[in-house]
Amino acid sequence: MFDFWGEYQRKLRTPEEAVSVVKSGDWVDYTSCLGKPVLLDRALAGRKEELRDVKIRGNLMEGPLAVVENDPEQEHFIYHTWHCSSYERTLCDKGLCYYIPMVFHNNAAYYEYFLHVNVVMVSVSPMDKHGFFNFSVNTGVAAPITRMADIVIVEVNENLPKVHGGYDECIHISDVDFIVEGAHDKFSHPSYPEPGEEEMQIAKHLIPYIVDGATLQLGIGSIPNAVGEIIADSDIKDLGMHTELCSDAYLKLYLAGKLTNRKKQIDRGKGVFGCAVGSQELYDWLDDNHGVAAYPLEYVNRPSVIAQIDNMVSINGCVAVDLYGQVAAEGSGARQISGTGGQLDFLVGASASRGGKAFICMKSVHHDRNGGIHSRIRPQFNGDIITSPRSQIYFLATEYGVVNLEGRSTWERAEALISIAHPAFREELIREAEERKIWRRSNKR
Repeated sequence: MFDFWGEYQRKLRTPEEAVSVVKSGDWVDYTSCLGKPVLLDRALAGRKEELRDVKIRGNLMEGPLAVVENDPEQEHFIYHTWHCSSYERTLCDKGLCYYIPMVFHNNAAYYEYFLHVNVVMVSVSPMDKHGFFNFSVNTGVAAPITRMADIVIVEVNENLPKVHGGYDECIHISDVDFIVEGAHDKFSHPSYPEPGEEEMQIAKHLIPYIVDGATLQLGIGSIPNAVGEIIADSDIKDLGMHTELCSDAYLKLYLAGKLTNRKKQIDRGKGVFGCAVGSQELYDWLDDNHGVAAYPLEYVNRPSVIAQIDNMVSINGCVAVDLYGQVAAEGSGARQISGTGGQLDFLVGASASRGGKAFICMKSVHHDRNGGIHSRIRPQFNGDIITSPRSQIYFLATEYGVVNLEGRSTWERAEALISIAHPAFREELIREAEERKIWRRSNKR
C-alpha cells in the first residue's frame, strides 16, 4: 500500500514557506472562481518588498485579492484576468487589472502552446485515500494549468465540494510539489439582482423555442434566473445541462423535476459543467453527485462537442447590439465589464446542433446615473469592443420580442432589430438606418 499520507506530510508547508519559491518576474496562476488560493494569496502579498514584477493570472475571482490591494502602484504584483467578476471589474476600472482576450474552449491550448507558468496556486478539496485532490467547481480550467506549471502548490479548502468528473477533475499527490492547509471562511453567495419585469418578459419570449428534451446552456445573471423560474413552472420536461458555468438556475430546474439529462446524445444522464458559482445549496447539490460531471472547458465549450447534442439551446446576455447585428457583450466603450467567455463557443456549437438555437438577450434600454434612458440597440458601434461578429449571430431577444438574424441581409437585420427596440427609439433608429442605406423605402414604419 502506498503511503500517501506520509508523502502528504513531507510536502506540507506553511503558506509562507510555500510562496518562498516565487521569484521576481515569475508568472503565477490562481486558476479560477473558488480555486482562489486565499491563504497563499495573503502570504504572497506579505513578500511584497522582496519581489518585483510578479505577474498573476486569475479568472472570475471574488475579492479581495491581497496581492492587488497591498500594491496599488503595481511595482511588485501585476494582476490579469480571463473573465471579470464584479470585483475584478472594479479593479479594471481603477487600472489594477488587465483583461486577457480569449475564448474558453481554447483555454487549455493557450497554456499548452503559448504561455508559461512558473508557479500555480490552486485550492482543492481534501485528499482522498487514493492520493487524489479534487479540483471541485474549478475543474473547467485547473488541470491544463497545473500540467504546464513548473511548481504546483495546492491549498486544501475544507469547504470545497467533491465533484465527479469526465476527466481532469483531480490531481494526484505525486504531481504536487507543496501542500498548504488552514481554516477557510464559508463561501459567500454572489449577489445578482432578482429578475425584473423586463427579464421575465424576455424569458417568456424564449419559452416557445424550448422543447421537451432540450439541453440548456445558461449564462449567469437575472435573465438566466428568470428562464429557470419560468421553465420550473412550465410543462417542459426532460431537460439537460451542458454549460460552462453552473448556477442556481439549474438547481431550480432540478428541484422542479425538469432537469433529468435523459435525452442527451452524449453524457447521457449527466449534467455537464466546467465551473460553478452560486449558493451553498448549489455546492451541496454538486457534492458527490453522480448525476453531474465536471469537465475541462476544452471539452465543455468545444463547438464540435456542443453540436453533437440535439436541441441544444444556448442563452447568453449582452450589453448592446448595433443595426448590423454586431454584439458587444463584454464591455461598454473601452470599459471591460466581463469577458468573451463561452459566448462564441456556444453560438457556433448550438447553431450546428440538430434543432439547436443560440439566443443573445438584453433589456432594450439602460439608465445612466442621472436617470437618462439609452437604447441598447445602437445605429453603429464606434470604438466598442465587439464580442460576437454579425456573421455569427442567431436569435436576439429583448422584452419586445425575438428575432432571427441567420442569413439576413443588412436591411432585414435593421428591420428586425428595430422591431424589438424600445418604442421611444424606433423612429430615430429608422433615420439612422436610412442614413446608412440599410433601410428599404418599402419598409413599414
